[in-house]
Parts: sequence; C-alpha cells; structure tokens
Amino acid sequence: MHFTSEQRLDDGVLERTFSLGEIPGILWTPEAASASAPVPLILLGHPTLGLHKMYPRLVGRARQAAADGFAAATIELPGSGDRPRWPVLEQARADLRRVMQAGEPVGDEIVDALVLPLVEKAVPEWQAALDALLSLPEIGGPVGYAGGVISIGTRLAVVEPRISAAVLFAGSLVPRVMFEEAREVTIPLHVLLQWDDERNDRQAALDLFDAFGSTEKTLHANLGGHTGVPQSAGDAGAQFFKRHLR
Repeated sequence: MHFTSEQRLDDGVLERTFSLGEIPGILWTPEAASASAPVPLILLGHPTLGLHKMYPRLVGRARQAAADGFAAATIELPGSGDRPRWPVLEQARADLRRVMQAGEPVGDEIVDALVLPLVEKAVPEWQAALDALLSLPEIGGPVGYAGGVISIGTRLAVVEPRISAAVLFAGSLVPRVMFEEAREVTIPLHVLLQWDDERNDRQAALDLFDAFGSTEKTLHANLGGHTGVPQSAGDAGAQFFKRHLR
C-alpha cells in the first residue's frame, strides 16, 4: 500500500488516498486513532460508478463511521473509475441497457455476465486491501463491511473470516448461484431494502434475505426508490455497527 495524498477534514478526520498496485483507494481515520489506541474498521462498498462520482456519499458515510470511533476505507472496483476498461463488463452493461430500454425482463444470462466476473475479481482485491489496512498500527479490528454490490458483500461474508458483521444494500441484481452462497453466511447482518426500488427485483431481495444463514439478521425496508434511502436507515446501520464492532 502506497499513500499518495492526505488531508485533514474539518471534523478532524484524516483522509488519505492510496494505491494498492493498480487499485486506488481511500482511507479515513478518526482523530483519536493511534498505535496505542487502534480502531475498528468498516469497509465501504459502493456501486460501479467510480470513486469520483461516489465520493460525496462515501465521505459522508466515512465521517459517520469516524464519529462512532471507526476507521473506514474503500477501493475502486474493477473496470470502474480511473481503472482500465474491462470489455467483459462493458459488454454486460451494454446488454443490460438494451433490454431495459426495450422494456424486456433481465434474464439470468445477463445478470450472471454482469455480476459474477465482478465478484470473482473484486473479492480478492478487497481481501488484499484488508491485509494492507490491518497492517497499519492505528487500525485494529474487528472489521465490518457496508453497502455496495450485494453479491460482493455476500461472497466476502462467506470467505473472509476477519469480517464480523455486515450492512448490505439490497439494490443490485443477484445471480441465482449467490442464493446458495447466502446460506453459508453466518455473521450478523443488517439489510437495507428500498421497497419501490426501480433497479431491484423486490422478491429476489426478499428471497436472498430469507436465504442468508445468519441467526442474527434484520431487514430494514422503507418506501421509496433506489436513491431515496432515508437518514433513519443509515442511522440504524450505524447503531448496528456500534453493537458489533465495539
């Protein structure tokens, strides 16, 4: 991990950009974090829109995490932002746009092509980032994962034992194979669902929640579209992490 810039935000949060090989990322740490007082970490997932576009929302979530005593970090997803274009992903996105503009149902073949290669590539990158982040003296554990592509969060919850709790956003397409993986998830979960999400299959989101094998799981559903998540939903997620990361 190589830090490329840093700035102190007006609330005292230290923001540092970094690169991990070809992967850009951002780390936010609360002012009190130190080698003598390391803090837990929340990994901030996000959709494939790029860090620059997502920054305002990510920094808001990071400030909330810091106020609660946690560090927060994110990385750029494959084929997004300033990373090289990924032809497989570009073709899948084009196919998705075509069927949606035609008003046709999104078939399993398109969902698989859009999501599964992303999961296969992004999850090991998140794990590599976690290795580097936990090597910093001011960051300890435990670790939480929040938001982003729900299939990435599901896979991480299965394969990464250092993640002890997750807040998942039910707002992305889910391949059928992920329902089987969901049965292997055992960590505490807090799942956010927008009931009228125009980009999401509500029944698929409910079925995925039902499939999760966790004995502690909560579904927080609110009326409204994809971008209409109320502040209360975010507050509930923050309280969830306070319970499980402290």
